[in-house]
Amino acid sequence: MSRKKKPFLEGVKIEAVAAEGNGLAHIDGQVLFVSQAVPGDIVDVQVNKVRRGYMGGYVKNLVQSSPIREKPFCPHYGVCGGCTWQVLPYSMQLEFKQRQVIDQLTRIGHLTLPEVSPILGSEKTEYYRNKLEYTFSNRRWVISADEAENIPENDRLGLGFHIGGHFDKVLDIEDCHLQREPSNAIRLFVKKYAIENGLSFFDLRESHGFMRNLMIRTTSTGQVMVLVAFGAEAESAQEKVNALLDALVTNFPQIDSLHYVINPKCNDAIGDLKCTLYHGDEAVYEQMETLRFKIGPKSFYQTNSEQAYRLYSVVRDFVREGISGTLPAPVIYDLYTGTGTIALFLSSMASKVIGIEYVPEAIEDAKSNARVNGIINSEFFAGDMKDVLSRDFIAQHGHPDIVVLDPPRAGIHPDVAAVLMEADPDRMVYVSCNPATQARDLAIFSNKYDILHVQSVDMFPHTTHVENVVSLKKKNI
Repeated sequence: MSRKKKPFLEGVKIEAVAAEGNGLAHIDGQVLFVSQAVPGDIVDVQVNKVRRGYMGGYVKNLVQSSPIREKPFCPHYGVCGGCTWQVLPYSMQLEFKQRQVIDQLTRIGHLTLPEVSPILGSEKTEYYRNKLEYTFSNRRWVISADEAENIPENDRLGLGFHIGGHFDKVLDIEDCHLQREPSNAIRLFVKKYAIENGLSFFDLRESHGFMRNLMIRTTSTGQVMVLVAFGAEAESAQEKVNALLDALVTNFPQIDSLHYVINPKCNDAIGDLKCTLYHGDEAVYEQMETLRFKIGPKSFYQTNSEQAYRLYSVVRDFVREGISGTLPAPVIYDLYTGTGTIALFLSSMASKVIGIEYVPEAIEDAKSNARVNGIINSEFFAGDMKDVLSRDFIAQHGHPDIVVLDPPRAGIHPDVAAVLMEADPDRMVYVSCNPATQARDLAIFSNKYDILHVQSVDMFPHTTHVENVVSLKKKNI
């Protein structure tokens, strides 16, 4: 039985920006979401999704451009899944992100909000990332079937980003505007070297191949780290690994830290694999005021360094507000601490800071960061948050006066929320990259805590993502 053909809609006028950054229109009373469309556009739309109550589609023809539509700065716009809001003025991006935060906190969490502070935009809207990860593929993404059949074998190879919704498709990237040089130059060199020396690109369907992934970090202090991930084939070809890495060292003397890892698994995650230092220093460092933060090949660090500083400054201001001028200084818990950045940033205001994080290597970096900065009032622990944070842990390490949470997108586990409610800190500061799960978690705390402040920070211009900080104070019951 053939599938019902999906409609083609002509002359659709985009009315607003909706969920996930899509354009919003109404057709015969039904909601239509259109990707890569902005308010004021008149477009022909190919519908590719029909659900009860709404449809989704993409722009087939731009009939009339909106007066606010801006020219994309990236040659890969429209195919690459990143920077989808390039065509929307930055001021409007910020407006829609703030609206999204307020909507999710009130609609999902049913929360009562104070006056919400204006979102903090990024001074840099291009070249703002300090880390990018690329994937090698022996079947790069091509637009048409005709092109796929007629391109030479080497032109089928790609090094770039995954196409949304296709685990086995990679868009070959020529020029990315997300990270400063030598990022583009290193990526293009590695691809060229691999082709010229017959190093096979990874087959994402069959999970084999020599060249697998490439990670590049560039710090605000001017340092460069490179990590090359090889497939299982490299285990018996160390001389080929060495030759590629030697070529990188020769051609890019500005690389401060060069690592490699051999990944025989079906997934790209390297958290459980050994990274080998090949050249230079074991880590690079970020600077934030007087603090230096060590970043290894597996370390987590906010990928927009300048905005990370603004984000942590907001957290510090909210924590400082909760500290009275009387002694003793508070005990501060930093949950999901990563490499200890927030904990160490707050340490001067605390009698003790305690950081907990799932990744053991990140905790080792946090301890190293404390030593490097001469901070002696910090303790860091590795493990699953719901297992580590318990009554016994709090009894042993001290009752938290203030808790800072910066969980992953999924938010916090209900067991963690229950322990926090029982621990009864006077203040909490919740940092989130997902206001929807943040709203869900804050609803749990709402019977016991009032929201004092809401402050959004734009970490990722030209995307729909937003970071949000909420300050909580225990109710006077």
